[in-house]
Parts: sequence; C-alpha cells; structure tokens
Amino acid sequence: MKRLPVRLIFWSMVLVSSTITPASASDWPQWRGPNRDAISTETGLLSDWRAAPPRLLWQKTGLGSGYASVAIVGDRLYTMGDREGQQMVIAIDLATRRELWATPIGQIWTNRGGARCTPTIDGDRLYAIGTHGDLVCLETATGKVIWRKNFQRDFGGRMMSGWGYSESPLVDGQRLVCTPGARDAMIVALNKATGETIWRSAVPALGGAGPEGAGYSSIVVAEAAGVRQYVQVIGRGAIGVRADDGRFLWSYTRIANRTANIPTPIVKGDIVFVSTGYQTGSAALRLVAADGGVRAQELWFLDGNTFQNHHGGVVLVGDYLYAGHGHNNGIPICVELATGKVMWRAPRSPGSGSASVAYADGNIYMRHENGQMTLVAATPQSYEVRGSFRLAHVDGPSWPHPVIHDGKLYLRSENVLMCYDVSGR
Repeated sequence: MKRLPVRLIFWSMVLVSSTITPASASDWPQWRGPNRDAISTETGLLSDWRAAPPRLLWQKTGLGSGYASVAIVGDRLYTMGDREGQQMVIAIDLATRRELWATPIGQIWTNRGGARCTPTIDGDRLYAIGTHGDLVCLETATGKVIWRKNFQRDFGGRMMSGWGYSESPLVDGQRLVCTPGARDAMIVALNKATGETIWRSAVPALGGAGPEGAGYSSIVVAEAAGVRQYVQVIGRGAIGVRADDGRFLWSYTRIANRTANIPTPIVKGDIVFVSTGYQTGSAALRLVAADGGVRAQELWFLDGNTFQNHHGGVVLVGDYLYAGHGHNNGIPICVELATGKVMWRAPRSPGSGSASVAYADGNIYMRHENGQMTLVAATPQSYEVRGSFRLAHVDGPSWPHPVIHDGKLYLRSENVLMCYDVSGR
C-alpha cells in the first residue's frame, strides 16, 4: 500500500482538528447539562442581583419557532427551530454570533410551539429528535446527516398525547438511547455510529391513569439496586429498563396523568424522584433488588396541592429538591428528598406561569413563563430571593430552560437568543 507523505498527513490532522470543537469543564453538551441534572459546576458567579441585575451582552435573532433549549460545547452553541417551512438543527459560533450551518430534519410543528428537543453533542457528532419523530445523527462541524431514523416508521412509535416528541436523546457509551413509545419498542438503544438497533425494550400492560405511548420527558441513567438502568417517564408513568439489553425492570404509575407527563426524573443512589402536573403530584421511590430484578418501593407521595411540577423541571442540590410548584404555576418550593418534607414554599410566585430551573454557585435560576428571571438561594433554611429582572425579549411562553456556561446565562425566547453576563467579574 502506498504511504502518504508526512506533510499531507500533518495538514490532514490540522484540518480535522480545526473542525472539532474542544470540550471544557463548563460545557453544557445536552439537555439539563453534563449529567442531565440542571447543575452547573461554575463558581465565582454573581450572587446577588438586587443591586444590579445581570447585564445583557447580546441578542441574536433567526432561531425560528421552538421551545428547545441550547447545548454548548467549546465555542459553539446548538439548538433547534422551525423556520423556512422546515424543522432545523442550528449551529452558532459564539465568538462571532454567526450561524455556521442549519440542517433541515423534518416537517415543522403546527400544533403550537415548534421544535422541543435540545440537541445532544458527543464529540464530532450531534443527535436530535424532531417533533414528528425524526431522529438524526449529524456532523457537528458541517451539519451533514450521517444517519437518520423515524420513530413511527421504524419502530411503530406513538406519543401519549398530541404535542409531538419533545425528548432529548441520551448517549451512553456506544449507545444512543431514546423513546419511540411503542409497546414492543418503548425505549430503544441504537449504535450511535451507525443507527443500527442494539435492542428494543418491550413494556408490559401497566394500567394506571396514563395513556399508552411516550411522554415528554428525557431518559436518565441510574446505577441503582446493583443494576445499570435507564429511567424514563412515559404515558403510563415511571419505568426502568436494564441498560445492557433493555429488559423491563419496574414501573410506578401513580404519578401518571392523562394529558402530559413532562419533568425529567432525578436519581440519587437508589432513590428516584418523579413528578407531573395536571393535579397529579410527586413521589420518591427506592429501587431494591428483588427476584433477580428490581422493584420500586414508594418512599413518599405528595398530592398535587402539596407539590407538583407541571414543567420546567426540578433540581436536586445536596439532599433537597428545588422547583416551581403548581399547575401552570412556578411557586418556588424546597422539599427534602429522603422524607418529602416541605422545607419552605414561597407565599407567591415572583413571575407568572411555570418556572424552568437550573443551579449554579449556591443559587437556583428560575425562569417564569411570563419572562421574569429570578435568583433564589439554594438553602433549605428559608426562602430568599436574591434578585429578579424581566427578560429583554419575551415572545410567547418563556419555557426554554436556562443554561449557564462560561460565566454567561443563555436564554432562548422563540426566534431570539439572549446572553447575559453572570460572571461576577
């Protein structure tokens, strides 16, 4: 075989390396951050907004319609939006705010809202799910489609109700894991390089209040009861399947409702926390080994009047859960994970509508549906607001989750991306 000249090999390596964005400790490469828990490890951030709120650094238009949040790796930001009659995955250079590429992956979503998925970045590959069930793998450098699947066509998938797929796919080792929602393929694991099916997880008839199909949640990984497993909330409620082969392990249907099961589960050790809105409630489960499998034991349940998270998510800081409580509401609340004890609940919401949350440097970042952004101390002792401001641009419900990266707060509002300085410098 003919050998390539050393100079050609060198310049080929330079070209390839220049198209791959390097990762850093502060990266936010997927839905709810590095560990899917909405926690940023950054420090030295602004700790009090009361005297002076964060400064708006810039705005960028052109993202299209959608409730998708953003993923950031190195100097590139990725999101999704409906525009030009198509649903797009979009890459933006943060240094110049220039759009690098936009790849159409499927039809727009006309039943309110547009794209919902936050892309998942894994090295030089990106994975995203369209509202019509289009699953794609793209090159991060160019946006070129490497492989694609469709949940309905390839797996017989279905949603529990009519707002379209909203999941952000999970990369776990060599597997790409997602939720088509079919009875014999509720969750599937695909080879992330080729899209070939590794396994399909069949879920038995579970009963309960919820309908069949996928929910609006995203999968998390648990090392619980001695088994590596994927935890997800589907139409029928919370389930766990074994990571190795997709074997169904356990279910918990009490937190399912008939309309939309949305928040992403939270896992700490053998404990799983789940919540839904529509007056349903919240629960903590302990996963235990039983009969060669896993059983979910209810530790506690709080009804919808006590604690329900409609959407916007929940963040666990230490031993305490922080969230917005209420259906179509985001009343700040703190609950002890081990016991379900409500440590505090605000007398009223700083903003109106549901609140999406993230944590960084001792504080909870709460973004309310009406565009009010609030900083709340992450302490179980008392409810303490450390400042609030209204977003510079509000277009429809402010639902996309906040992202903290490199001392900056990124907030999407439909067609507009806002960047605020929270560095404390």
